[in-house]
Amino acid sequence: MISSSDAPAASDKLAGLLKKLDEAIGLLHDARDFAKPGKLPRVLDTARRVMLQEGGCQGVEQRASALEEAGVFLGSDWQTPQYLVPSLTTHALKSADPNTVVIEALSELRLLAVAKGDFVHPQVSMEQAHHYLTQAMAINLWLLFGAPTEAERETQGRLAMVPRHLFRHLAERIGYEHIIDRLIEEIWRILEQRPIQVEPVKQMITQIAICQANPEIDLGASGQGADRLVSSLFGPTRACREDPGLEAYRERLSSMDATALQGEATGFARAMHDTGLVSAYHPVLLRHLLDHNDHLLAEALGLSSTGRDCLLCYRELVHALIRGGVYPATPQAAYGLALMLERGILYQPPVAPAMWRQLGLSLSEWSQARLNLAFGESVSPRARLLEGVLCMLGLPLGVGQGNNPTCQSARALSMWAYNDPDYLLQMVTWAARDDDIIMHFEGMPLSSMASLSGVAQTLPMDLDPVSLIVVPHLDRIYAEMGRRCIGREGDPHRWVNPEFHGWWSGRGFRINVDVATGQLHELDDFLRHFYASYHPYYNGNQPLIHPQPAGIAVTDSAARFIGWHAITILRVNLDPSDEMRVYFFNPNNDSGQDWGDGIKVSTADQGERFGESSLPFEQFASRLYIYHYDPLERGELAKITQEELDRVTAYIHRSWGSDRIPPAELQADQGP
Repeated sequence: MISSSDAPAASDKLAGLLKKLDEAIGLLHDARDFAKPGKLPRVLDTARRVMLQEGGCQGVEQRASALEEAGVFLGSDWQTPQYLVPSLTTHALKSADPNTVVIEALSELRLLAVAKGDFVHPQVSMEQAHHYLTQAMAINLWLLFGAPTEAERETQGRLAMVPRHLFRHLAERIGYEHIIDRLIEEIWRILEQRPIQVEPVKQMITQIAICQANPEIDLGASGQGADRLVSSLFGPTRACREDPGLEAYRERLSSMDATALQGEATGFARAMHDTGLVSAYHPVLLRHLLDHNDHLLAEALGLSSTGRDCLLCYRELVHALIRGGVYPATPQAAYGLALMLERGILYQPPVAPAMWRQLGLSLSEWSQARLNLAFGESVSPRARLLEGVLCMLGLPLGVGQGNNPTCQSARALSMWAYNDPDYLLQMVTWAARDDDIIMHFEGMPLSSMASLSGVAQTLPMDLDPVSLIVVPHLDRIYAEMGRRCIGREGDPHRWVNPEFHGWWSGRGFRINVDVATGQLHELDDFLRHFYASYHPYYNGNQPLIHPQPAGIAVTDSAARFIGWHAITILRVNLDPSDEMRVYFFNPNNDSGQDWGDGIKVSTADQGERFGESSLPFEQFASRLYIYHYDPLERGELAKITQEELDRVTAYIHRSWGSDRIPPAELQADQGP
């Protein structure tokens, strides 16, 4: 035990609290295992009060090993720090439950003691602890610079200061230079996935710019890769390099000749396509160029010959879209527009008229209020929604579900934007104008307004503009379709997915879990059928024609089961190193995940297109539990080798299937 005399001499109050904390730790340490839960609340409450004091985090850090030995983390996820995931710290630190916030803070201070060599931990090395903390700080950089938001004040009150005191202490002990480098890596990794929602990334880049400009923060040699990110937002071209302000930039444009405008157009296009981020200056140039020739407009959007032809064919529509949706407050609309033109979808007969309808769409009061509440009133709700439509049509794989259990609805929006854009535009019209969507389930019309509650218990707010308006309707219809399947034998996705997502979803259906018992079921047949339907070596080298809904068993970095999740299988191809991979869409905001047992989802450098995730075929098959296929296609089971089948089965048995093995199989297992 550490005596209170060793505590930092910050104040008598802190010294008194640290003495109480030592007493509480001692009582927890001496208690038998079954009695520890009764002693824990006193430790957590006292630790919370300590960390609210200036210098309190240092006192807790000094007691890290004592807290661990006393059993503070016993029986919780924090007991195994080697499996903790940095990206999950945000949810823990934002929790309204004081115990969750405090135990997360204690865990990070424990890892700080390990990283500094003051505490030798049996499961985590100094390097691992340091790496984890730099990642956690990079992801939660807002805690270092931002005051508590209104939402935090509502849910956490004074508790919101604990994470801030914690991160200030971590930054001082670890050093800002480590955080900035890690943050830059993290930003590039996210940008490679080209998400529609980039506000959090823009905020992080702004914080980097603030760090660079602050003489009190010594970044050392770090932050070298930040220049491209900072300039892409605040000064991508020569005329706005020093971030002069929109009015000053507008005046400069008015006096430029064609050569200077050409230079500006090329600079903006390069920055936009390099990063996926659009500067607020870019829309000023685009709007200025509407009065010049279309050649410069195409240059400013960075269009290839495909996109340029599309622009020239639909010139008036493109001009109207820029006037109606591309403002300094909605800059990402420019990137969405450029990529939509590159996709050539305006050549599909219904899409151009549907976009004209979108331009003049009257939004319901409810839709306007939702958009204003989520995004503010710097532009009209119609312009905000148009930005969302352009981004979704340009980046169909950039849709995210936010912090909501609505992966099915996010997947549907992505699939329609990818495969059936005019249907998506129809859905947006119904939802935004009529506050109602009608879909059919086995011939029966279902109204989103008449349906009961959806999967999400509250209205989601952390979404892109299209999802914000459409997802609540889709969520209710999806849940209603599920209710219509009550009483049927088997998994309801068999009937719901094709009706909900579109005619192209295969009517053939396979699941490897017995719905009644939760045990693995006919695994060999499931896998052989999957290979026969999707693997080019076993399906006659037939590429996947339409994106197909599928379900995966998500596991954590220790390969432990977390839950079921909806994804879209997009294609199966050889990667650059000639390994067969499944490329898929994951709507969970950030697709680069470690699913344990050596299975790490890739989002770049393995032949992925923007927004795709990928895994080697075997590894993907080992996390799959539901897929659809065309029952009229070749139906024979793939003649894959038993060895390959055994490898996939072993992956399943070592992870999410470990406690789902049927008793008969367990008895037949002879062991090692």
